[in-house]
Amino acid sequence: MGRCPQGCHGSLSVPLDEALGIAPHQRSSDELVRLGCLLSVVMPYELASWMLGQWSGVQVSASTLWNWVEQTGRAAQAEVLAQLESSSEAIVPESLAADIATLPLAIAADGVMVPMRPVAGTPKGKIQWREVKVGVLARLAQRVERSGETLTRLVHRRLVAVLGDIDTFIPHLQQEAQRQSFDSAPRVIWLSDGGRGFWRVYQQCFAHCAVGILDFYHAAGHLWRATTALFENPRSAEARAWFKQWRHQLRHGQHHTVLASLTYLINTNLLQGKKLLTLLRVQAYFQRHHAHIHYQRFEKQHLPLGSGMVESACKWLIQQRFKGVGMRWSEDGFNHLLVLRLAWVNERFDDLFPRVRDAKQRYSPIP
Repeated sequence: MGRCPQGCHGSLSVPLDEALGIAPHQRSSDELVRLGCLLSVVMPYELASWMLGQWSGVQVSASTLWNWVEQTGRAAQAEVLAQLESSSEAIVPESLAADIATLPLAIAADGVMVPMRPVAGTPKGKIQWREVKVGVLARLAQRVERSGETLTRLVHRRLVAVLGDIDTFIPHLQQEAQRQSFDSAPRVIWLSDGGRGFWRVYQQCFAHCAVGILDFYHAAGHLWRATTALFENPRSAEARAWFKQWRHQLRHGQHHTVLASLTYLINTNLLQGKKLLTLLRVQAYFQRHHAHIHYQRFEKQHLPLGSGMVESACKWLIQQRFKGVGMRWSEDGFNHLLVLRLAWVNERFDDLFPRVRDAKQRYSPIP
């Protein structure tokens, strides 16, 4: 554990101890631990150590910060698991302002890969890539521009992230949905790409109350796959025009025409082998999502057509902190830091340090 520059500890109390809130027999104050964890949440441990020293004048090593994160993260993780094991009636919904409670709730999910250590306790060996499931819950607010265009923006955003499979992810997302009062929201929207696992989440948890929307850009990508199967040279002007027409039809309320076109092409003798198999898969994909591709109707209702809200969250929640140059994580090290980072972005970080008074009023580099 880190010490103050004077090496003060034990029963001796000096002015710097008092300024940092260090009690007798306490080697680090709760305020200092909170600040060290907060810095570690947003930057690598070595940089956090340097920043903490510059800021407070107290030299705390990167390994000490890691220990603080481990201890705090383990306690936070235990609390999360205890909440998951409790009944749904025990979940207290977050207090929402009246104007926010009347807004539609959007829920989106996606996955992002992180580099993990192959063997616990050592950085040696080949990187193992594992997927973190990320969920975003946010209210959709409308803003009218000077041009008269209505834009949608996200407010009261909350995140869920789990290093694990879909079945591990589901209860975490369900719990956060209950915290965000999804059952009383005037409207619930689910957004995702075509991954079957995430659509199973929708079917299992939200199909009874939510409108499902397939990410338009992902859907357009499948149309491009079909185009490449149809044309020997998919970069030709004819192929591009074909794809452009399909995409326009899909975007502007003619999804039935697109599906009928795919079905017709399958029943001709134009394609065989792998190309026919590609077309069959694309046709089955759109058939499976026929209720989720009414893009013209969704747009008129001012609903988002893409899953950019969760793709963006994957970047700034996971990639910015966990995928730096040379980073490889143990499972425990990753999870302990992740639970703190989630508490930070969800505005629950100070709940982890109940003995720190007036934390929100203290100077902090985090906006």
